[in-house]
Amino acid sequence: MKAQILLPKVFNFPFTYNTNTKSKIGDLVEVPFGSKKEIGVIWKNKYAEPENITIKDIKKSTGYSINSKLIDFIEWFSSYNMVPLGLVLKMAIGGADKFIKFNDELNHIKKTKIKSFKLNKEQEIALKFLGKVKNKFDVSVLQGTTGSGKTLVYFERIKKTIEKNKQALVLLPEIFLTNEFKSRFEDFFGFEPAIWHSKITQKKKRLIWKGVINNKIKILVGARSALLLPFKKLGIIIVDEEHDTSYKQDEGVIYNARDMAISRANFEKIPIHLVTSVPSVETYNNICKKKYRHIKIFKRFNNYPLPDTKIINLNINKNKHRYIAEDTVKIVQTYIKTGSQILFFLNRRGFAPYLICKKCGNKLACSNCSLYLTFHKIKNKAICHHCSLEREINTKCKIDKNCEFIMYGPGVEKIFEEVKEIFPDKKISIFSSDYLKSQKRTKIFFKEISENKIEILIGTQMISKGFNFPKLNCIVVIDADFSGRGYDLRTTEKNIQLYHQLSGRAGRFSSNSIIIYQTLTPQDLILNELIKNQSEKLLKNELYLRKKNKLPPFIRLIAIIISAKNRSLSLQGAREIKIKLKQIKDLEVLGPVDSPLLKVKKYFRSRLLIRFNNRLLVQKKITNVLNRLKISSKIKLTVDVDPINFA
Repeated sequence: MKAQILLPKVFNFPFTYNTNTKSKIGDLVEVPFGSKKEIGVIWKNKYAEPENITIKDIKKSTGYSINSKLIDFIEWFSSYNMVPLGLVLKMAIGGADKFIKFNDELNHIKKTKIKSFKLNKEQEIALKFLGKVKNKFDVSVLQGTTGSGKTLVYFERIKKTIEKNKQALVLLPEIFLTNEFKSRFEDFFGFEPAIWHSKITQKKKRLIWKGVINNKIKILVGARSALLLPFKKLGIIIVDEEHDTSYKQDEGVIYNARDMAISRANFEKIPIHLVTSVPSVETYNNICKKKYRHIKIFKRFNNYPLPDTKIINLNINKNKHRYIAEDTVKIVQTYIKTGSQILFFLNRRGFAPYLICKKCGNKLACSNCSLYLTFHKIKNKAICHHCSLEREINTKCKIDKNCEFIMYGPGVEKIFEEVKEIFPDKKISIFSSDYLKSQKRTKIFFKEISENKIEILIGTQMISKGFNFPKLNCIVVIDADFSGRGYDLRTTEKNIQLYHQLSGRAGRFSSNSIIIYQTLTPQDLILNELIKNQSEKLLKNELYLRKKNKLPPFIRLIAIIISAKNRSLSLQGAREIKIKLKQIKDLEVLGPVDSPLLKVKKYFRSRLLIRFNNRLLVQKKITNVLNRLKISSKIKLTVDVDPINFA
């Protein structure tokens, strides 16, 4: 008897083996592959068997199995995102060979004291609404003002699911959010959640993988990669902060975890809840079309109001030597006197984003990428935020000796220095990925914030995502810029979400809070509508513009990035690919053009953009064309289905 075995490798097809056991589709088995042994999965018998080759035997069964729903989902995921089947399987069982070798089991779950929580009337109505649909596929959106207790509502939904011996998956957009989430989880459920992301140890991965496949772990909290885990009895999926663009994986296997979570729920025939304060444009469009069910909660904890807002016009309030206006300082001082924490927000890491020589005008740029280097004072080096290249800033000048660099534009480190100068006796800390690289440091940092040991925070976009700072009552946006960078079609949408979430970080336990917007464009429409809390109006307008300009969600896009170490080679390769793609009906192929980020990691990049009707699924046709291409081995192709920017 023969069986098809799919291996977790870069193959788009399974391999044929002999089997003498009563194995079934989905079983994990050990097979010889080359000179090694590999763990693969018995796949569907719909692939052609090879001729004139010796077929090897399956060595043994592992005793583990994945269900048919996950197999169907893996095949669909592979086809939709145009990635090899084996690589998608790797996301589900990658490491199984190491996991299965060990006989360790999950320890007895450590119980902690459950805190008492009572839902308010709004939350109870929302819970009842979400629970209306049982045991079938359904997408519902739980939208709530920041601080309105959305987490508590979906915790109650999870509780009801696991009581039926089913499993729950909670997706979070950033691994930094898992620590904050963990303590709230323990307070409600009385035990630690299983947490899955790229930074956990191999031992933890092994224990969680086994716990999930055996239905011993009932609740899993994870980042994007948790989506493909082999749950035995998945009963519900929660996508928290569904609007967050971090759900888009943009390297390796490229996919949008939020969209794929909806598809997995469909294959599993279970409900999925998208949770947000301001929905993504796609989700909002589906709400308008009544494709998704939708409920809102408005009241914040103890009915605390959203913060007051103040726009400070930097054109008339600019301090020549500082980025923080005098009027801002006066307002901040009044909040410091009340014992409030302050946040200065600037979405730029490092000290200065530009270094320009005052003698020769040389701008310090990355040698690998088309990006200027950012100076980081903490390391005393200039760093590329794309390829992580680091270099000293002493550069030979075209005019005389070494360049004398002037630093333009502020990063969080520069604002830190300025704040230290203005408030010398205050405990000030920076909240950014450069400063919170370890889980241990993150834990200490949050403890210091909650105990009010840190009085002033300087933070990047990370701080807007789901963190709860009880004493934070004053937020200063250093540079409220709504102009965008041209190649990001989601600039407006991101700004609406970012500033709405940011304002919700303040005044969660106070009736007196404020968010200050320092800006050079005080009349900006988006800023003024945001202040009036008119995010829905802005989303409606964004949908109108997207429809008018033939952009998603009214049209579908697939980007093809052609990379080569020679710019003309990447453009030539793109032209040849375009000719082949134009043979497919109902496709509009735009380009080729140089990518706005022309050079990344020493490779020049050209782009093609495929546009087509959003009711069509043309990925298989495009895949077939790309697979038949005979292009130079010096060219690398990257396919991005549903791109979120054009970099």
